[in-house]
Formats: sequence, structure tokens, C-alpha cells
Amino acid sequence: MSCLAEDPKAVSSPARRWSGLWMKNKKAINNVLFAMHLQSLPKPPKNSHPVSSSPQSIKAQDFAVPVPVSDRTSLLADETLLYILSKLPDSQRNSNSLVSKRWLNLQGRLVRSLKLLQWDFLVSGRLFHRFPNLIHVDLVNGSVVSPRNSGIFCSNNAVSFHVDSILNPNDNGSKILLGSQEIDAGLEVLANGYPNLRRLSAMNASEMGVLSVAEDCPTLQELELHNCNDQVLRGIAACHNLQILRLVGNLDGFYKSSVSDVGLTILAQGCKRLVKLELSGCEGSYEGIKAIGQCCQMLEELTICDHRMEDGWLYALCYCWSLRTLRFVSCGRIDRRSSEFSEEIGFCPTLERLHLEKCQLRDGSSLGVLFSVCQEVREVMFHNCWGLDNDMFRTALIFRRVKFLSIEGCSRLTIEGLEHVLLSSKELRSLRVVSCKSIKDSETSQALSALFSSLKDLKWRPDTKSLVSATIAGSGMGKRGSRFFRKGCDWKSLPGA
Repeated sequence: MSCLAEDPKAVSSPARRWSGLWMKNKKAINNVLFAMHLQSLPKPPKNSHPVSSSPQSIKAQDFAVPVPVSDRTSLLADETLLYILSKLPDSQRNSNSLVSKRWLNLQGRLVRSLKLLQWDFLVSGRLFHRFPNLIHVDLVNGSVVSPRNSGIFCSNNAVSFHVDSILNPNDNGSKILLGSQEIDAGLEVLANGYPNLRRLSAMNASEMGVLSVAEDCPTLQELELHNCNDQVLRGIAACHNLQILRLVGNLDGFYKSSVSDVGLTILAQGCKRLVKLELSGCEGSYEGIKAIGQCCQMLEELTICDHRMEDGWLYALCYCWSLRTLRFVSCGRIDRRSSEFSEEIGFCPTLERLHLEKCQLRDGSSLGVLFSVCQEVREVMFHNCWGLDNDMFRTALIFRRVKFLSIEGCSRLTIEGLEHVLLSSKELRSLRVVSCKSIKDSETSQALSALFSSLKDLKWRPDTKSLVSATIAGSGMGKRGSRFFRKGCDWKSLPGA
């Protein structure tokens, strides 16, 4: 018989893993990190001689204990770590910049767009050290002298700021805006620091400030100027590669300036590569719009916001041969029929989209002139337009090729005027009617219902009652409850289960 027995400790002990052995051996990890650190150090010259060649010194150099590294990312090159940070979502940008000063600087190199809030941050040069690779800078809010302790806060789509008292429109923004000379000095510093700037928003600049940006930033493609006038447009004309331009001449209660036909003509002769143009609070007439249409032959989108133009300017739109989108926003009036241009009226052959938003449609004749110029459109939108009634909407019969029609927030339009136009639109494919309280479901005719069934896309919610009925349609609610709440019913047999 054999007296040998198995060791109980050997049987019960679990199998050791390589990961456990590796994590327990911290000395091996330190040796690996020390080797990586030695490879990154520069090599000594070949002709250099050691100071001491004793065996004790050589042994001390060969077997020196490496210092543990607390920040493992310090072993990575800036380019490698920058590539890793660029792959992280933007929501982690602020938290990543708090890790260390190095991460703060690297994260600043990834920022491309910035809205400036303090003007001193620009003129002191800290902006360039913190964010060296910006291509989009918004200086509008930084151009406002805003007291932080004030309890009065003014907000607009363009700018938000605090004020000490109620603004006086006659002050022309002089009390709360930085001076033109200070703005020009900041624009010159900005242009020198960012020669690859592509998008810029500024306020209260002069001709020299815009000219410095145009000369030092040849890749500038998008420009937005607030409180500008005809003289400022001379500097914009030097931006030969400009494609998107927004001009804000007047902002009620904040500032007031003038952009007339003189400035529009200068703009048209200088910026011939414009693709999108927005005129907000600008003055002008037939001659200014005609010059833009003849010179800016690549113009595809024109937005008119709160215009102060003279009567007859709509007739000049026929010179915009490449125009595809025409948008009106917050316009108190569109135009009036003028006998001077009645014989020269034409239309835009390439126009595809006509959008009217927050406009007051008071005159049916001016709306008829607009529809005549835009008779070839495929997409028409009326959003929150006051005064649009059945008589005015009937003038839309001229849109024979419209395929998409959207009506929202037009309370005076009824089902009678809507049906008269829809039944005449033979190419209509999409319809959207939302928040029009005078349009009732009960007044829908069979012909209109048949038209709805032939559409590819339909959104019909003219009032709250229609919204509720459309929500519960097909759910079976409103019927006898015994069908749903009888004892022992099978939930799989319920509608929608």
C-alpha cells in the first residue's frame, strides 16, 4: 500500500491568473515605464566621456530605481493625446480641461468656434494663447458695455445684455456700445492673430476695421455686421471670397443706422461671389436690389427682415437669375403696387421656395405683386402671418407648380379659402396646416377629403380639437368600457397591443 497522500492546500487553492500576478508586481510596471522614459530622452554625444568609470558608479547607473509616474498620459506626445481628445464628445470638453494645465491647453487647441463676452480678453492677447485655432468668432456681445449688477436685462435674437435704465432710441446705442475706434483696434488684433478666420460677427465697426479683416483674412467666407451703414460697406467690398453676408441696419430700441441703395450698389460690385444675403432693417429701393441681382449672379438665397425699403423694390427681383429661396421675416409690409413699374413686372425663373414668417399682410395688391414675381415656386410657407384671409389667399392660385404648402398660425383663414386654392393645385404632394383656429374639421368637403387621401405627406392639426381627435383616432376610446375592462380580458386582444 502506498502511504502517499495529496496535499489539501494544492487541491483547494484556485488557479492563479497572469493579470493578478502582473498587477501585484508593481516593480515590473515601474521598470517598463522607466524604459519608456529613457527612450524618450535625447542620446548623449558619441565623443562624451563619463566622469567616473568606477564599477560602483556603473552599477549605480544600471540598477537605479525608477520613480513612479503619477500621470500616465504624460508619456504620450501632444499629437497623440490631441487626437484622442478630438474623438471625445463635446459634452466632456469642460470636464477634460480641468484635468491639468496640459489638458487645458490641448483642449483649447480643439475649439474652433467662440462667442466673446469680454472685450479685454481679445485686446490683451489672452484669446490667442487660450484658443489658437479659432475659425469662427462672435464679437457682438463683447461689444456691449453691460453692467453686471443691473437688474434690467434686454434680450434679442442678436444680442443680450444688462442695462442701467431704459434705452432711449435717440441715443443710437452710444451709451452701451463700444466706440468704433476701439472696435477697429480689436478687429485688427483679431485679424493678425487668426489669418485663417472664416466666420465673423461684429458690431459698430467702421470701414477701416472691416478693411483690416478683409486684407488679413483672405479665407473669410461668412460675415455678420450690426449697426452698419453705407460707409462700412466699402470695407466689405474688399472681401472678395465672401459667400454669406448678414447686414443689420436698425434694431428698434437699441441702435439705428442707414443702409441705402448706395451701400447696396457698393456691396454688389465688390462681393460678386455671394450665395446667401440677409438684409435686416435696411433701406433701399429698386436700384439697390437690381444692382445686387445683376452683379451677384451666384446669389441663391435672399432674406428680408424688417425692411424699410421704398415701394417698387419687388420688381427688381426678376434680375436675380439664380435665386432659389426668398424669405420674409418680421416685415410690417411687403410692397405696394407701383404704376411706374407695372409694365416691367417679371418673375424669377429659378425660384423654388417662398417663406413668409411673422409678417403683416395688410394689402392684397402688394401680396399679388409678390406672388406674380414668385409664380414658379415649388414650396410655399405662411407661418404666423397676421392678416392673411380668404381674399388674400386666393391670389395664391397663380402658384400652378407648388408641391409643398405649409400654413401655421394664420387665424383668419377659413376652410373656404383653403379649399379654393388646394383644389386648383394639381401638383400638390405635401400639405401642413397647424394652429389655424378658423379652419374646422366639420366643414371639410368630400372633394377636399379625396385630395387628402391622394397626398404623400399630410399634417392636419388646424385647432386643438383636431389635435385631440387625431391623437385618439384608432385607439377605440369613446366606446363602451365593458369591452376593455371586462373581467379576465386578454391584453393581447386590445387595440394597439
